[in-house]
Amino acid sequence: MVSVGVNFGLDLAEEIAELKRERNAVILAHNYQVPEIQDIADYVGDSLGLSYQAAQTGADVILFCGVHFMAETAKILNPTKKVLLPDLDAGCSLSESCPPEKLKAFLDQEAAKNYYVIAYINCSAGVKALSDVICTSGNAEKIVRSVPADRNILFVPDQNLGAWVMERTGRKMDLWQGNCYIHVEFTARSINKIREEFPNAPVVAHPECTYAVRLLADEVCSTEKMVTFCRESPAREIIVVTEAGMLHRLKKEIPGKLFIPGPTENCFCGECRFMKMNTLEKAHAALLSMQPEITLPEPIRQRAEAPIQRMLELSR
Repeated sequence: MVSVGVNFGLDLAEEIAELKRERNAVILAHNYQVPEIQDIADYVGDSLGLSYQAAQTGADVILFCGVHFMAETAKILNPTKKVLLPDLDAGCSLSESCPPEKLKAFLDQEAAKNYYVIAYINCSAGVKALSDVICTSGNAEKIVRSVPADRNILFVPDQNLGAWVMERTGRKMDLWQGNCYIHVEFTARSINKIREEFPNAPVVAHPECTYAVRLLADEVCSTEKMVTFCRESPAREIIVVTEAGMLHRLKKEIPGKLFIPGPTENCFCGECRFMKMNTLEKAHAALLSMQPEITLPEPIRQRAEAPIQRMLELSR
């Protein structure tokens, strides 16, 4: 029998740890989550790493501290487990740029092209269900190279990641015109300005950034590979061009270096309003009430699972 409730003798992190034990829960957190959530998570990582963790967990409950499409992915891979998202409104501008009904209408209209659809994991379950394979920024190049040369590829929904993969592979693809509202705020002008202030600092940027920013970067890679780059770089100062939450993990895992947040054109902090909707208080409330829960229609879940499993197999 589970006996839970607020113990005012414990702080919130301790309460969450106790609830986690009683619920047999695992806490997964994306690199862009607030520091307090990253610090109580069992695993912090990028979309690919979180997908592996979701697929392998033996927990009964998954508290997914990220955005809606990430929690959906966990549910797709774990249909019998309870998947919780601290704030159900934590969406994603990139995912919203490609509604499944618009993608289906486009595929029906262009049926003669017989597209092989590669969907960046930053999309809804409905879009995943219409796709042939899923990719992340960490494995997109490998996934694209796996597609037979005679197939027409439609890459959805991120046009910047898709363009970067085309640069890397030489493979022509048709690109859905979607983007991440944070990553397109980084501009060549804003990056050149910060480089003037830190002339010896290399720039590491996410491939969701625009072409002009990618050209200025010393390394373009996923957030997980950013950790490796920053650890192995001899530089003591590094400019990090992605959502600002990434800096907490870098500072924690690589002490002694200065990580400089890449400034945006409008000089705001580079924080995703959706990622920051999850808080420690909401994580506690979710474990306490076992809500909000992610649910999916089983036909959609089954169709979406196949391209995710294909990605996991190709990424081994």
